[in-house]
Amino acid sequence: MKADWSDERANVGRGAFILRVTLGTLFIAHLYWKIEILPGGIQHWWANFAANGYPWFVPYYVFSVEVIGALLLIPGIYTRYVALYAIPMMLGAAQYWVVRKGFYFTAAGAELPIVWSVMLLVQALLGSGAYACPVPVLHSRGSKAA
Repeated sequence: MKADWSDERANVGRGAFILRVTLGTLFIAHLYWKIEILPGGIQHWWANFAANGYPWFVPYYVFSVEVIGALLLIPGIYTRYVALYAIPMMLGAAQYWVVRKGFYFTAAGAELPIVWSVMLLVQALLGSGAYACPVPVLHSRGSKAA
């Protein structure tokens, strides 16, 4: 059975799925790097935040973004919320690298975190897309669910 590529809505859903899986996989890769590859491991990574003058809560936030991104993006659980939660971390990473190394990725600059930020924003706008796990909708306290 051939896919009907003329169905624009289905293609947007497939694109959101591909983006979601890509972002989740990248979060897994970053966690693996911190835990298994980085000399000194996660303790060294964690200590770098204090050494660079960040407040005590920043490594907790960054680590939580990566764990939540790795666990929830691939299956498509609360995708919009996860993407929005991760954007400030990526913008912070972009700021960190642009100040130290400049823009271009060839010099370990801010280019890649900026691309990540845009990808996360696009994911938040698109939603979970195709093949996402069905989850209940989160409502604010003041809203009336239909």
